[in-house]
Order: sequence, then structure tokens, then C-alpha cells
Amino acid sequence: MKFCTAFLAGLACWLGADPALAQTRHSTPLPAAVIKALRQAQVPPQGLSVLIAPLPSESGEALRPRLAHHEQDAVHPASVMKLFTTYAGLQLLGPDFTWRNRIYVDGPIKDGVLQGNLIVCGSGDPKLVVERLQDLIGQIMAQGVREVRGSIVLDRSVFDVPPRKDPFDDEPLRPYNVNPDGALLNFKSIIYTFTPDPTTGRARVRSEPPLAGLAVPADVPLRSGPCQDWRSELKADFSQSLQTRFAGSYATACGERIWPVAYPFPDDYAPRVFQALWLQAGGQLTGQAVHGATPAKATLLLQARSLPLAEVVADINKFSNNVMAQQLFLTLSSELGAPGRFEASRLRLDQWWRQQFPGLPAPVLDNGSGLSRSERSTAQSLTALLQKASQGEAAQAFRNSLSIAGVDGTMARLKDHQPNAGAIGKAWLKTGSLRDVASIAGYVQGDSGRLYTLVAVLNHANAQQARPALDALLEWTVRDSAPVLGPSISKKSTAN
Repeated sequence: MKFCTAFLAGLACWLGADPALAQTRHSTPLPAAVIKALRQAQVPPQGLSVLIAPLPSESGEALRPRLAHHEQDAVHPASVMKLFTTYAGLQLLGPDFTWRNRIYVDGPIKDGVLQGNLIVCGSGDPKLVVERLQDLIGQIMAQGVREVRGSIVLDRSVFDVPPRKDPFDDEPLRPYNVNPDGALLNFKSIIYTFTPDPTTGRARVRSEPPLAGLAVPADVPLRSGPCQDWRSELKADFSQSLQTRFAGSYATACGERIWPVAYPFPDDYAPRVFQALWLQAGGQLTGQAVHGATPAKATLLLQARSLPLAEVVADINKFSNNVMAQQLFLTLSSELGAPGRFEASRLRLDQWWRQQFPGLPAPVLDNGSGLSRSERSTAQSLTALLQKASQGEAAQAFRNSLSIAGVDGTMARLKDHQPNAGAIGKAWLKTGSLRDVASIAGYVQGDSGRLYTLVAVLNHANAQQARPALDALLEWTVRDSAPVLGPSISKKSTAN
């Protein structure tokens, strides 16, 4: 890996990390297609930060960035910030790292009956979804517990996270606003599915997962006409914790649609889901499912491992899952033995950055997901991370976590609006999108066979309208010069 280290040092110097060399640096002109897209969106060139650089060859040859434009500006990259969290996690914890969900009992078990409480001690597992919860309950029952003559206690003390005062962008019911939790279950969200049945004039309503005590209407009236703002037309009322109401109607033309909703009473969510699934599995419960602490004298019944970190980061990056990113970010400090806290995780990642990338500007992190107005990075620092992440033990897991252009994840849509794009199947990217922010970052295979890192960030009120500029940069990166020797992504390395 010496050639990679040498290249990063050279890149830092070329970008002006060394003041003595800063005056020799120059910016390359933006491609004409990019300038045109910016003008059409009324975004000035300074609203775009770009750095496109080749990956080094095995010889360690000195390579200059192919395109550099405002690459040292501290910008808000939105969800592209997840690259810092996921790569740091892979390096500090390892691709095979797993969270351990522990089940305790505080009483004797006889003939399938627990005389006491069943304690579910959360680990911060980012993906303890319904299917895995059902499997966990099956493991508990296989250990001889089918009836709990006490309560089911959920311990979430592995993280110390204050409740969010104000939802991001004032969208409290959007699943991306779910707060991290030491005992996070199924992302604290309900998925409502609406299926029209013209024979009855109604649309059937299903909800998942089950929540103990929650009542949801079985159906809503159908209406004729076009499918427009169907969510608003349902006139949903989620203000009652145990009663969902739909006072409106649903257009037949909409076909089947799903509506993910963050449960409005997040502290009630995990206990109600676990209790409902326990009863659904045939278990019995005398008390209720509640939040609480693990008693000092409780006995360990079993441990259930999470999915490996390599699979978790794939969900985080391909689908830009905010709460999963925050769970991983908090784990960076909880794994040191104390409850995970945002401030402690920021300190650990900052120390890691300064050790791994000396002389390069450190990212400014808040919660590690990009869902923040304070997080910042330069294209220069993001490029350094991508260059280093292309080598070493974590390289395979990191690259496989990125969306393949026109194929999967958040980049799948490229094939819809640009079916003939040269980047389809040849770019592995993380996307970012917030009000006033649009961004992409990752790896691109040029027509020549050369592999490049691409970082492009738009910060402007018209950033979303200027997305064609990002598409143009991506296509320009693919359409490089005549074939040259250099690293490439093999078929094996792109398999999910």
C-alpha cells in the first residue's frame, strides 16, 4: 500500500495542503456541458465544488487531478458525509464486526414459564427489522421460554442520545427523521399499503409491522380521477397513539402504493412491536413490554449477532439510510465501553482522521449521516478518503456499499432519465440530496480503463435544478482519453 500512501501525499501537496506549493496549483476549466447545465439552473460556477482524480497505478506514478474546481471550499455534501462514517467504521471496527443483542432473564424457568422478566438488551444494532426480530423471538422460545410471568424489558442504555427537539426540515413523519436508539427496532416506522379493489369501491389498507393495541382502518373509499397528491387526499390523522385515521379517499388510478411513516410516538414503538410479535409467535405475557434497565443479577439467556458491518454499510450507502448511519456513528464511541454519544463519536472520528490523513482538512461532523445543516467537508478531503478506501482490507466492502449507476440503490434512476448514459454499470457512487444541496462521490471507470475518484457538490438554492450538471460531470469522467494502464474494477469486486 506504499504507492497509495505516496499518492495521497502527492495529492495533498498538489491541492495546496503544503502552503509552499499552494501557488503552483491551478483549476481546470469546467466542461462545456457542465457550464450549460449550471446556467440553465441559474447556479453560478462557484456554487459547484469538483475534484476528479485518477487512482494511482501499481507503479506509484505521479498523477495530477483531471479536474479541480473550488475543491478546497468547505461545503455541505448532504448524505455523501456517510462515506466518512462508513469508512471509519470499516477501518476501526472491521468488515466482519457484529453487534450483539443480549437476552437476559431475572427469574427461574420451568416448563416453558419464566417467573420474572425477560430483558432484551439492545446493542445499537442498526438493522433489527421484523424478520430478524421474529428469528430472535424463535431463539428465545427455543431456550425454553414461552410464557413470561412478568414484563418484557427493553434496555437501550448502550446509547445516550437526547430526544430531537425539532424534526429536520419540519418533517416529523418522514422515516429519515427517526432518532437513533440503543434498542432500535424496524427503524421505528410503519409501512401502510393501499390496494384498490374496484369491485367493492374500496382500497384495502394493510400496516406493517404489528403494534400492540394499534387500530388501523381496514379500507378507505375509492375515487375516480387521476393519481395526484394521494397522501394528502387520504387526509391521514396520526395524532392518536393507538388509532390511525384516514378521513379522505384513494384514487383507483394510483394502483398499489406504500407509505412509510415514522411512528409519531417513538418511545412507544419498540415495546409495542416486540409485544405484538411475541404474542403473534404464540408466546404469553402477564405484564407489558416496557423500557427499562438490565438488573445486575440478571442471567444471560442468549446472544444474537447482527448482520456483519459489511452488509450494514451497504444498506447505509446504497439506500442512504440516515438512522442506520447514526447507529454506526454512535457505535464508534459505545464500543469503547461507555454509552455511545454524538460528541464522543465526533472526537473518535476526528482522531482517526488526523492519524490517517495528516495535513488534510478534517470533516465537520454532527451525527455522521449528513442529515444536518452543520456538517461540512471539502472535495479535497472526500477525494483523499476515496483514494485511501480503494486499498486495504476494507476496500471490497466499501466499494460494494456504493450504488452502481443505473443498476441499484439511489443511482438506479440514472437509467430512467438517461438510458444511454455511458456511466451505466461503470460508476459506483454515493449520492446526497437536501434542500439547497445535491452531490455525488465515488468511483468511475473511464472508457480507457482508468479508474477515477469523482467528488462533485452543489451548494445553492437551485441545487436540485442543477442536477444535470452532476450528470454531465459523470459522463465527462467516463469519456476519457485513449486507453492507458491503470487499476480497474473487476466483475468480482462489483458483486453485491
